[in-house]
Amino acid sequence: MKKFSIEIKWGIIAIIIFLAWMTLEKELGFHDEKIKWQPLFNLLYIFPTFLVYYLALREKKVKYYQQNMNWKQGLISAIIISFIIVLFSPITQFITHEFISPDFLDNTINYTVSRKKFTLSAAKEYTTLTSSIWKNISDGLSFGVVIGAIVAYLLKTNTASTSKII
Repeated sequence: MKKFSIEIKWGIIAIIIFLAWMTLEKELGFHDEKIKWQPLFNLLYIFPTFLVYYLALREKKVKYYQQNMNWKQGLISAIIISFIIVLFSPITQFITHEFISPDFLDNTINYTVSRKKFTLSAAKEYTTLTSSIWKNISDGLSFGVVIGAIVAYLLKTNTASTSKII
């Protein structure tokens, strides 16, 4: 367990940042009157996610690998962080939809119906806590692994054969 303490720490930090982001979205009105802009605003979440993975992998490189981390080691660390985040997805989604923004799903249903994207029954079937949990799991894994792979590449230690002085 000590081997993965850095990943666990940063996974928990990522979860807290996600809940803070959901609170920010709610407070800025993206869960009600500005709901049509919520998907676009949510894309900005990639920046704090990138920062979390960068700080986590940098700490892993410095403290665990003594400044000598290759891409594969960084990627494995990022995947572990992603799995920790995904493991807690049902809880974070429950907190988001029950405490932070209890009207968000209803507002989403009403918006999609008003824009004639779905019928009321289809919108209710599609927009549920369960579907939000599964979407969050899918996004957490895919974005986590991709961002983690990029950050691992940026932080990998260059060996003498791959770094050339000009």
